[in-house]
Amino acid sequence: MTPEHDVSQLAGDGPVSWETKGRVQVIRLGSPPANAIGRTLLDGLSGALDAFDASSAKVLVVSSSIPGVFAAGADLTQIGNGDRAAFEAFGVAFREPLERLAAHSRPSIAVVEGLALGGGLELAMAATFRIAGDNALFVMPEVKLGLIPGAGGTQRLPRLVGRGNALRLMLLGNEVSATEAATMGLVDRVTHQGAALDAAMSLAEELAGLPAAAMAAVMRCVDESADLSLSAGLAADVVRINDLFDTADAREGISAFLQGRPPRYA
Repeated sequence: MTPEHDVSQLAGDGPVSWETKGRVQVIRLGSPPANAIGRTLLDGLSGALDAFDASSAKVLVVSSSIPGVFAAGADLTQIGNGDRAAFEAFGVAFREPLERLAAHSRPSIAVVEGLALGGGLELAMAATFRIAGDNALFVMPEVKLGLIPGAGGTQRLPRLVGRGNALRLMLLGNEVSATEAATMGLVDRVTHQGAALDAAMSLAEELAGLPAAAMAAVMRCVDESADLSLSAGLAADVVRINDLFDTADAREGISAFLQGRPPRYA
């Protein structure tokens, strides 16, 4: 076993735990029976993100320890009998860790084996990449409850799969298989059942060997492209590439290329 796969930290109480394996932090959601997303799970996810922020890990992997499920939606037992103020407060608590994940400067990978339902799918969409087992099912059923996705789904889903596919998923609320999800762009890779985490760790190690500042700049530029005009996006690119030229990583990358050797990034 290489040093990159040695467990250097085990932490987390309750429904969310995490461990650091070299340059990769792995979060595991573990709230039986279906990882329904309630306050305790959200607090655990926030704690895991705090640990990631404080660590030297370069990539985050979000997975589940519950067989057959990545995560269900919001825990309706926590919001079904409350008033509007309580519902709004729950929504704020729900969106906060997902927004942190989506806006993070370090890349993340969601590992989906089994069901990703409603808010669980919104959590997966907040990650940079999604790797799914061939048993994965993706569902956005909120309209059948008289609601809409409330944690970024209406915005992230069409950016991933296009307007038509997004409307079909959200209006009909039907299950989408891993294969269909990959075809429409919702999933980046499909593996055999049980192999998604290994595939995610392989991708995470590949990403962890790349320069962090350049990866962060790429993700920021791509995210901004949805909101900026072409001319404004190109102008932002110019600023970032010029800033990157002065970094140690860029100097190392260029030197390694000229010397015909593999680069060694921090």
